[in-house]
Amino acid sequence: MKFSNTFLLRKLHQITGVVPLGVYYFVHIYTNSTVMSGEKVFEDHVTDIHHMPYLLFIEIFGIFIPLLFHSIYGIVISGEARINNFRYGYGRNWFYTLQRLTGAFLFFFILFHVLNLRFGLIPGLNLTPVAGNADQAYDIVAREFSISWVLVLYILGVLATAWHLAYGFWLFAVDWGIVIGEKAQKYALYACVGLAVFLGAVGVNAVVAFVKPCGLFPKAFCGELEKKGVVEPSKPARTS
Repeated sequence: MKFSNTFLLRKLHQITGVVPLGVYYFVHIYTNSTVMSGEKVFEDHVTDIHHMPYLLFIEIFGIFIPLLFHSIYGIVISGEARINNFRYGYGRNWFYTLQRLTGAFLFFFILFHVLNLRFGLIPGLNLTPVAGNADQAYDIVAREFSISWVLVLYILGVLATAWHLAYGFWLFAVDWGIVIGEKAQKYALYACVGLAVFLGAVGVNAVVAFVKPCGLFPKAFCGELEKKGVVEPSKPARTS
């Protein structure tokens, strides 16, 4: 059987979103969540990443190239989409549309994120890249998130990523024949929606934790953990 280029490109688009980029997202969100344990713990994790062998090759071939392909081909797919939600208002139609909208938003958000924190190349914002400055990572991120519109943008980015990845898992499982049958697909969809909510909550909490000790949790929660030595004593984020 001869497969068309479109078929192969679509399969490659799906697998790059699930394997290299999905794995990277979980590592990224875990690293960011360590800020809940204090500035030093977060910066130690960033330092460990910087000390990984072959880091440059991992970034180029495991992150940047798959991300470029997935993003650009995703825009191509979105351009071919035919939105018919108002004619056929099924839940999956709305999910399909949301997947395309979050993909388009993430194309620009991730570009901003990489230029802003990875390279420090956004005029008027952060000019110190996190790369090569692990010992300043907390201050760099906290300083950016102290700007209201940047904070809101990152919260939207986190929520969009959570949905796009979780629903992408469901699309991958269905298209690759991993989940077969209407009932199995329905339960798998519920699980993926639940995963999206969980990842969104964890991600937003990590963002807020850079500007408010303990993130979305009440101060008493972190206060008890500080007494037990689980986290460092909280201190306000530095903005200069």
